[in-house]
Amino acid sequence: MSVIKRFIAGAVCPRCGEMDCIRTFRDEEREYKECVRCDYEDSMRLDGEPDTPMEELETRVNQEKKPELEEGAQPLLFTANPGAGRKDH
Repeated sequence: MSVIKRFIAGAVCPRCGEMDCIRTFRDEEREYKECVRCDYEDSMRLDGEPDTPMEELETRVNQEKKPELEEGAQPLLFTANPGAGRKDH
């Protein structure tokens, strides 16, 4: 089976910035994109699975450690203002 390569109208190459120089083609497993001017290449699997497993980024939400409090610090408790929302004034 011969590979049919098609240009993508209006596509801009992420490497050289030229327009209308990206072409695409696919095989049984992957879809490929390449630039005819600067030899940029990219591919992705057709089933949507990543090539390598991605690791979760470490953020403040998924860290195990608890926030550090200064010695003697106490949490503040906020209560609703009992007069708020009344319309008799």
